[in-house]
Amino acid sequence: MSANNLFSVAGKNVLVTGSSRGIGLMIASGFASAGANVLITSRDESALAKAAESIQQHLQKSTVLNNSSTSSSSSSTSSTSKVHFVPSNVGSREGCKKLAEYTNELFGGKLDVLVNNAGASWGEDPYDRESGKANWGWDKVLDLNVKGMFYLSRECVPMLEPKTKSDGDGGGDCYGGDSNNNNTDPGRIINIGSIAGIISQEAPTHAYDVSKAAVHHLTKKMAADLAKRQITVNAIAPGYVPSRMSQGLENYVGGDSSKITGAIPLKRMGNEDDMAGAAIYLSSKAGSWTTGVILNVDGGACTIQMPLASL
Repeated sequence: MSANNLFSVAGKNVLVTGSSRGIGLMIASGFASAGANVLITSRDESALAKAAESIQQHLQKSTVLNNSSTSSSSSSTSSTSKVHFVPSNVGSREGCKKLAEYTNELFGGKLDVLVNNAGASWGEDPYDRESGKANWGWDKVLDLNVKGMFYLSRECVPMLEPKTKSDGDGGGDCYGGDSNNNNTDPGRIINIGSIAGIISQEAPTHAYDVSKAAVHHLTKKMAADLAKRQITVNAIAPGYVPSRMSQGLENYVGGDSSKITGAIPLKRMGNEDDMAGAAIYLSSKAGSWTTGVILNVDGGACTIQMPLASL
C-alpha cells in the first residue's frame, strides 16, 4: 500500500466551522491542498470571502509549482479541489440546522468529514471582579464550544453515514468494504478541543477551559454512540498555535510570546502543517480504525513535569 493512498482525502467533502481564520483556516487550507472539496463557514461573510480567496490562490500557486517540477501531464490533487463558503451561526440550534441544510444541498447529501472548530473564549477574574457579564460570558462560550458542536454533529449524521449501493448512488465506500461487507471508510467527525481542557492554564479562562474538557468527554460519548452508524469521532487538542485567541494569552506574559514558546518542550508554536496533518490523518484510510481519541498536538506541552525542587 502506498503512502499516498493511505493518507489520501482527495475528492472528500469536508465542512470546517470557524474557518475564516486561525486553526480552522489552517485545517481547511490543508484539506483543499490535499484535493478535498471544502466548505468553510463563520459568522463574518467578508472574512470568509477573503479566506476562500487565499486558499484558492495557494492552490493555484501549488498547481503551478507542481506542473513546473514534473513532466507528467496529470494534474495535481489540489487542482481538483473546490472551495465554498457560507456565513452561519453555529452558536444556536437553528443556526446549526440551517448550516446542515445548506451543506446537504451543496454536497448532494454526502458529507465525508465534519470539523467542529468554531469556538469562543471569555475570561475575567472570577473571584474579585464584578462586571455583570459572568452569565453572558459562560453562556456564550458553552453555547458555541459545546452545545453548538453537538447540535451541528447531530444534524450532519445522516450525511456522514457511508453511502452504499442500496442507497442508489451506484457505488460503495471510497476504499471498499472487507470480506464481511464492513465499511472501511467511515464518516468522520473531528472536534477541536484544547490542551486547556487537559491541564489548567494560568489565565482566568475558566469557561473556555471547562468547555474544552467537555468537548473531550463529548467526543468519547459520541464515538460510542456513532460507531454502529460507521462514523468515527475524534478530537484534536492543540497546544499554542498562532491565532487571535492565543494572542490574548500573551497579555498574561507581558506581551512576550517567546516566553510561551520557551515553555513548550519542542520550543516552537504549532503551525498549519501540524493542524492540517492531524486532521487529514483522522480523515484518511490511515485513521479509519481510530475513534474516541483525544489527539494532543501540542509540542509536548502536556508532558511538562513538576520540578521536584518545587515539592
